[in-house]
Amino acid sequence: MDIQLGRSKTVRRAYGIDEIALVPGSRTVDPDITDTRWSLGGITREIPIIASAMDSVVDVAMAVRLSQLGALGVLNLEGVQTRYEDPNAVLDRIAAVGKTEFVPLMQEIYIQPIQERLIHKRVQDIKSQGGVAAVSGTPVAAMRFGKTIAEAGADLFFVQATVVSTKHISPKGQDTLNLEELCRDMRVPVVVGNCVTYDVALQLMRAGAAGVMVGIGPGAACTSRGVLGVGIPQATAVADCAAARADYHKESARYVPIVADGGIVTGGDICKCICCGADAVMIGSPIARANEAPGRGFHWGMATPSPILPRGTRINVGSTGSIEHILRGPAKFDDGTHNLLGCLKTSMGTLGACTISEMQTVEVVVAPSLLTEGKVYQKAQHLGMGK
Repeated sequence: MDIQLGRSKTVRRAYGIDEIALVPGSRTVDPDITDTRWSLGGITREIPIIASAMDSVVDVAMAVRLSQLGALGVLNLEGVQTRYEDPNAVLDRIAAVGKTEFVPLMQEIYIQPIQERLIHKRVQDIKSQGGVAAVSGTPVAAMRFGKTIAEAGADLFFVQATVVSTKHISPKGQDTLNLEELCRDMRVPVVVGNCVTYDVALQLMRAGAAGVMVGIGPGAACTSRGVLGVGIPQATAVADCAAARADYHKESARYVPIVADGGIVTGGDICKCICCGADAVMIGSPIARANEAPGRGFHWGMATPSPILPRGTRINVGSTGSIEHILRGPAKFDDGTHNLLGCLKTSMGTLGACTISEMQTVEVVVAPSLLTEGKVYQKAQHLGMGK
């Protein structure tokens, strides 16, 4: 429903993940027989979770371990892993610095040039250990290193920026990435994002994207919404882009997965995103809390090191358990941040959904009080949902 913001502007209401709830249907299913598998670029995974392409979340070891557990991790090809032969000393410095020195340090660290040799090495290191080599870069990196990424044998290439579109106006004389040519010529499935609207999602699918990332600014370490004022709450963004997926499938018979990216912390958040239409989610801060995460208990966004306008910060997320505890359990906490697969399968069973596609058809209602109703004691004692 349109709302009159003022005499000159009519707007529509958009909803975030915290404002909705999932409605049980007329049947239930044993969680043990639910099927959570999904596919991206011809690669099938049991867990519909992708670890964000952030230096605090994924390194070679984490990418391999996530693959072993049935999920997927994306390595940032413009981070410390490809700028430094041994990134561990750099990660130690990032974890040790104070709040006021953090941004200048990041700008210093990330000014080091990217080494194509290290791109090849990191991809090969992941593949040699049996992992899925999913890597990420900005549109600029795609133009500069696309050939190297393909030759290294990457399994998936994520082209990610704050906002990606098929129509980009550049200064005169400056090259612009042609997404359609990249998707056609890359020889590696290309996943593109981020976007938040029906029209752009449809354009990206028509350009040949193997998957579309949805979300602008909801991430725990991202400040784009505050700095730029840009974004759409995640529940509405996912539902709009899922509509584009359905329409594109009708016109082409090609199914393009939608991945909700950002603002997703608990198992309940994952379930809500899938019910809004996502095939999978990309998460950063929940994975950064793993003992094995390269961030040493800290988490920061990809746009944090910008030399002119940082759009991210470093947050202390702590370490709460192994990546296996977080993804598969057993859960050590009662707040939905551990055993994310178990959360999803139990929710699917409660909602009567046997598969991800059935989960996408579950009824959703607007429910701003869902996370606060009846939780007075939890909130007062900082337990469970009141943490």
